[in-house]
Amino acid sequence: MKKGDYTEAETEKFLKKYLPVAKNKFCTTSDDVIKVSRKIGFPLVLKLISKEALHKSDIGGVRFVNKHGDLENELESLKKIAQHYKLKLEGILVQEYIEGEYAIIGLKKDNVFGHVVAFGIGGIYTEYLKDVVFRVCPITKKDAQEMIDELKMKQIFLGARGKKPVNLEFLKEIIVKVSKIPQKHKEIQEMDINPFVINHKTGMVVDARMRI
Repeated sequence: MKKGDYTEAETEKFLKKYLPVAKNKFCTTSDDVIKVSRKIGFPLVLKLISKEALHKSDIGGVRFVNKHGDLENELESLKKIAQHYKLKLEGILVQEYIEGEYAIIGLKKDNVFGHVVAFGIGGIYTEYLKDVVFRVCPITKKDAQEMIDELKMKQIFLGARGKKPVNLEFLKEIIVKVSKIPQKHKEIQEMDINPFVINHKTGMVVDARMRI
């Protein structure tokens, strides 16, 4: 694999070999965005893709579109954001909307321990909550259960405020699978799946980035 930072579109293309990824299509023209949106259906998500903006949410580069009538306005808004920040806009990722709780699952290459897997509360507040735990790769399902148990806000996944608990067995399988990716790809320096959206049935990679 080539060295450097990988965009969401590139990272998710890589991850499809190992994990379930939300249905998406990378588009380079407005016409393609409109055609793909009709196929995926509403609600959906539009994402600005640029190597100069790997943290899209920080600049408003992620837009939820509830109906077709809102599509063109949101698309134009993303283009204006790219112009405002003087970004090289590579394209727009059109993605299906997934309902569920947000987890972060990641990898980091440590100088002492080698690769470690991270798991915790995901979404835009990950850096503020800092509710994340780590294990040396690869791990077992027992390790994954311990990681879940160690979270301060684990109740989010166990069923808070009358919500159904997420599919914990499926979630543990995913954490284990991520921990095994470095066995084939030792060149990975960092990988963040944030969020991995998990509900009572299944879960999907919804956003991801990677550094080689």
